[in-house]
Amino acid sequence: MEDQENRIGHYNEILGQSAPQDVLAFFCREFQGKVAFSSSLGAEDQVLTWMIANETLPVRVFTLDTGRLFPETYDLLDITIKKYGVPIEVMFPDAKRVQDMVNEKGINLFYESIENRKLCCHIRKVEPMTRALDGMKVWITGVRRDQASTRTGMQLADWDANYGILKINPLINWSEQEVWDFIKQNHIPYNTLHDKGFPSIGCLPCTRAILPGEDLRAGRWWWEHPDTRECGLHTDQEK
Repeated sequence: MEDQENRIGHYNEILGQSAPQDVLAFFCREFQGKVAFSSSLGAEDQVLTWMIANETLPVRVFTLDTGRLFPETYDLLDITIKKYGVPIEVMFPDAKRVQDMVNEKGINLFYESIENRKLCCHIRKVEPMTRALDGMKVWITGVRRDQASTRTGMQLADWDANYGILKINPLINWSEQEVWDFIKQNHIPYNTLHDKGFPSIGCLPCTRAILPGEDLRAGRWWWEHPDTRECGLHTDQEK
């Protein structure tokens, strides 16, 4: 455990201020063939997809299809694959588990309680993510520190105890403005819902547009307290 903490501390020390492209290239060299990137097709992830494609980096790219996504998200997936020629593997939840959950608790169970919502997220997101990361050594994400109160303490490199994997957040220090400046400069396709007040986009029934002055992730699970608004993919809690 101490060696692991020392290694992560070393990565943060030598790469903490590095450009995201350099961070990606570094871990691709260090962990050849064992680097995976989970894309939600959000603005940050579109930036990382561009970087991976532009540098022809050996990264396995995948996305999670929960079965409840916006049509605009599916359109963007198709556009992105065709534009960059990067294979994006689509991971689905276990059909039997989804079926049993819905039949037992209802189609919109997530509105009834935090426990129900987290169960839905676990079956539709966390379990497919676990399968996708199996055998990988590095997990690349588009997490930024200023996205939400639940993410302020995250670092460039960290150990994710849920998945037993080294988690790398190349855009951790970027601002929202830097993300959008990069998208515009490089003509990167993005979800059209971003132009309609959706800075963070997840499943359709659990995402709304935000109001002026609201937190960037206020539209995710908006009926809950801000401290609970994570699906389980980016927390260190037990699954």
